[in-house]
Amino acid sequence: MTATVGRALGTPRVEGPDKVTGAARYAAEHHVDGLCHGWIHGARIARGRVLGVDVDAAMATPGVLAVFWHGNAPRLSKSFDAMTDVLQSAEVAFRGQVVALVVAETPEVAREVATTLHVEYATEAHDVVLTDGHPGLYTPKRVNGFEDGDSVVGEPEAELAAAPVVIDAHYTTPAEHNNPMEPHATVAQWSDGGLTVHDSNQGGVAVQAFLAKIFLVKPGKIRVLNHHVGGGFGSKGTPRPGTVLAAMASRELGRPVRVVLTRQQLFDLVGYRTPTRQRVRLGAGTDGRLRAITHEALSQCSTRAEFVEQSAAGTRVMYAAPHRRTTHQVVELDVPMPSWLRAPGHAPGMFALESAMDELAVELGMDPVELRRINEPTRDPEKDIPFSSRNLLACMDSGAQRFGWDRRVPEVGAHRDGAWVIGHGMAASTYPVLAVPSVAKVMVDTSGRYVVAINATDIGTGARTALRTIAAEELDVPADRIVVMIGDTRLPMATIAGGSMGTASWGWAVSKACRKLRAKIARTGIPEGGLSAKGNTALDVVRLPKQSRHAFGAQFVEVRVHSDTGEVRVPRMVGVFAAGRIVNPVTARSQFLGGMTMGVSMALHEHGVMDPQFGDHANHDLATYHVAANADIGEIDVSWLDEVDPDVNGPGVKGIGEIGIVGTAAAVANAVFNATGVRVRDLPVKLDKLLT
Repeated sequence: MTATVGRALGTPRVEGPDKVTGAARYAAEHHVDGLCHGWIHGARIARGRVLGVDVDAAMATPGVLAVFWHGNAPRLSKSFDAMTDVLQSAEVAFRGQVVALVVAETPEVAREVATTLHVEYATEAHDVVLTDGHPGLYTPKRVNGFEDGDSVVGEPEAELAAAPVVIDAHYTTPAEHNNPMEPHATVAQWSDGGLTVHDSNQGGVAVQAFLAKIFLVKPGKIRVLNHHVGGGFGSKGTPRPGTVLAAMASRELGRPVRVVLTRQQLFDLVGYRTPTRQRVRLGAGTDGRLRAITHEALSQCSTRAEFVEQSAAGTRVMYAAPHRRTTHQVVELDVPMPSWLRAPGHAPGMFALESAMDELAVELGMDPVELRRINEPTRDPEKDIPFSSRNLLACMDSGAQRFGWDRRVPEVGAHRDGAWVIGHGMAASTYPVLAVPSVAKVMVDTSGRYVVAINATDIGTGARTALRTIAAEELDVPADRIVVMIGDTRLPMATIAGGSMGTASWGWAVSKACRKLRAKIARTGIPEGGLSAKGNTALDVVRLPKQSRHAFGAQFVEVRVHSDTGEVRVPRMVGVFAAGRIVNPVTARSQFLGGMTMGVSMALHEHGVMDPQFGDHANHDLATYHVAANADIGEIDVSWLDEVDPDVNGPGVKGIGEIGIVGTAAAVANAVFNATGVRVRDLPVKLDKLLT
């Protein structure tokens, strides 16, 4: 894989040397004296009840310290988070659910006994398949992202009936699973009524508050450390079962306990992206101007908790159309609990909308870029409020120039290279801009050494480096005089690394604290004992003007499809983004590359296969659940606009964690159509769908 960055490189990762030398310690690598090991036993049925566990036989194995199941596990205070409500009842709501934890002196013994543990069940019939007409479908009041379930403007049905050109198409996306490089892991130890937890998560504050609630202790008695985290993609945004189990077992045994989820357990216990079934209708005039848009999205959730993927949310802001409606429906099934996966809602939803826009362009004989250009709104088309900034057209213009879009052959299958058919496609992307109140403290001593303290989380995105860059600019001092402390709940409170809002939220608090400290230094100099200042953005966030805040982007893709085998290759892609201020080009480049790579993975590989009889996804590891690897990715040209948007937050950061994936899958599928004439509306694009 090669990549082109549209500007000079920035600062290398602060923690880079620690990671490549192994000095950086991840959650499972923290060893404490007396450590014992927990191993989860997951349910072997999809629905029913646990009648009993053969604890005596398990305890007879040398080295086994305890076997916890709902019959002997301590009762925890109600958390209202069903995903972590473990071992509190006999009910089995999905296959793989935690029904027991074996704790032993070694991980090998714990694993062997957990794997062979005898559990007696009362099995009930299960329902695990999402269908269009499922009788359990209902309309939720709210969907993820605090969005309304439905929205309507004008008379979309009447306009669709009257429109000269109508696209009415159905799209499906499969279940997609979180697979961060570092599996979920926790080392928990109780001491003097307090709990210390080394945990792999995207935000220690949320874990601290949750554990305090279920164990009925004050938050200050719980310390959560997450100095280094090896990816999350949303699956570590809130506590997961392993964290609770480690803390529970540690308190019961009076010893530190480590619980590490296996790769296979990640498919059941930490959330995933629900499969979706979507219908998009576009009504347009012969000039291509949209008169009506409707987007209907179906998804599934678990019987244990409602989580609704906001698949139609992106459609609410993308294109001007006076008449429009978006709806969501969801059905509760006997399946593992869906949750956040990178770019929730927008990744599957924009695949459907941007595929439909390409179909409309083909129907009209219009260039796809031009179709989007003439439907560019001047205000948020549903809320009728101004955008804080919107530079989608500039992204498309720059992307088209960098890609060489003017040399695209619009006729299907007209561009060949021997047995390979070459196609070009594009799509637009968007992701909302969010900021959550956070607090930072900045200190300086008489030697001129600065310390920035904030309980931010670096999940591999370069948070330390970005915050040090912001602090250096605000303090007007060299970056090597600044130390950034993160990943500890004893530091000032900060929000999670998720929703593309980490740097926006943390950076705002850091910049505010730095300005205060700089003003203090100007007034008094640096006295013996040093100076410090805090920045708290709680009031700043609520005082933001009423505007529509979003990042935008455009992706252009070339595919090569083998005419005999149907093999699809992606030799090059171009992505141009308008995401506010880019703090550090080095780590920003990695974010965009990772997002677009995940988009290719979504388009061509990722597919959780539900087995209706088995009652769960049949592919439970990276041997059978395929993700894009280096050989699947060609040249990626990433660049961004110098966008200045002071209305999003203090540093002007919009966030870049999610938008790279949004739009990429549609651009790939649109390029495949340009090459083959086959419109793939159900992801992933596989060989059998192209060999007709």
